[in-house]
Amino acid sequence: LSGGRIIVRPPENSNIVAENSIIVGNTVLYGATTGECYFRGVAGERFSVRNSGAIAVVEGVGDHGCEYMTGGIVVVLGETGRNFAAGMSGGVAYVLDETGDFAKRCNMAMVELEPVPEEDDMLEKLHHHGGDIMHKGRVDVSEDMTRHDEERLYQLISNHMHYTGSTRAKDILDRWSEFRPKFRKVMPVEYRRALVEMERMRMGVAAE
Repeated sequence: LSGGRIIVRPPENSNIVAENSIIVGNTVLYGATTGECYFRGVAGERFSVRNSGAIAVVEGVGDHGCEYMTGGIVVVLGETGRNFAAGMSGGVAYVLDETGDFAKRCNMAMVELEPVPEEDDMLEKLHHHGGDIMHKGRVDVSEDMTRHDEERLYQLISNHMHYTGSTRAKDILDRWSEFRPKFRKVMPVEYRRALVEMERMRMGVAAE
């Protein structure tokens, strides 16, 4: 994938329970550079392997998700397999950890797990913009990966519901205050350090 938007969802008259069903296979988004993907269902193994810049929302992944990822954003609205984030050196992932045991399935060699903190004015800001998911006043989801986590996550899940009709996404958004604390941000340690250093340099130049 090097641009555009991919949307995969079951047929409207299907009896498939999307969040419990495989919708795309293995190694989806291998080496992706840009673009967006919204998958209403579960992906196979090695989802987003070597992703360097694409944005994806999916409702579950198999083993080795986000392996060797160097950039981009992945949101997982369900369970993951084992060895998530092995060799992940860049980009971020947000994983819904309803059972509280995601850390056991995440390869912690190069990443840390962080909470998604509440942003006081986030929902008020969204209401002010009338729920327009493409409104220019909202955060650029690819900017400053060290901040704006709640707004970025809410925005991408809103996109997912808009494009796929996901009942899973709707349930999460309708009960946002309940679900937000269950998300874990997967952040590569060296990537965070580099972003912080770049911001310090930028601020130093701006002050001169």
